[in-house]
Amino acid sequence: MLETLKNWDREIFIFLNSLGVEKYDEFWIFVTQINTWIPLFILFAFLIVYYYRGRKGLIVIFFLLVAVGVTMLFTSGVKGYIARLRPNNVEALGELIRILQKPTSYSFFSGHASSSFSITTFMVLSLQKYTKWIYLSYLWPLIFVLSRIFVGVHYPSDILVGALVGTGFAFLFHYICQKTLQGELLTNNP
Repeated sequence: MLETLKNWDREIFIFLNSLGVEKYDEFWIFVTQINTWIPLFILFAFLIVYYYRGRKGLIVIFFLLVAVGVTMLFTSGVKGYIARLRPNNVEALGELIRILQKPTSYSFFSGHASSSFSITTFMVLSLQKYTKWIYLSYLWPLIFVLSRIFVGVHYPSDILVGALVGTGFAFLFHYICQKTLQGELLTNNP
């Protein structure tokens, strides 16, 4: 059964990776870089400060940063433990796939997926009562993780598990954040 899942994962990766068009390679290389998204992170911080104001905004930003930090540490630990080679480092795939990047770290699971879904889910949970437009922010992690397939460095299972892990940590730390904010409100009200 596990071998069947691995084969499906490999075949789906090869198929999706082959959909890449050379004309768009620069786009995928651009969007796969975390620095590309700094303006979005600034917007997220602004939205938190705008809607939460003052000390509450700082608390929300703190928990967002903790969620992302824990997600990244957990991701790194699992990658080292599982030690799955990235598709770009699998010799048998070399002639079958398009490789636009060549990282040597491990593949399972995607740090791009876990961190981007952690940030986005935390933002959506924090701001959904203020603006429904925040759901559009899910376009970012979708583009971000698709880029990982098109540049040849992650299998679909890497991305799926990363997205689930990031989303799970976002829910956990958002819950803790809300409990902290409720406690903050109680201590500030005489």
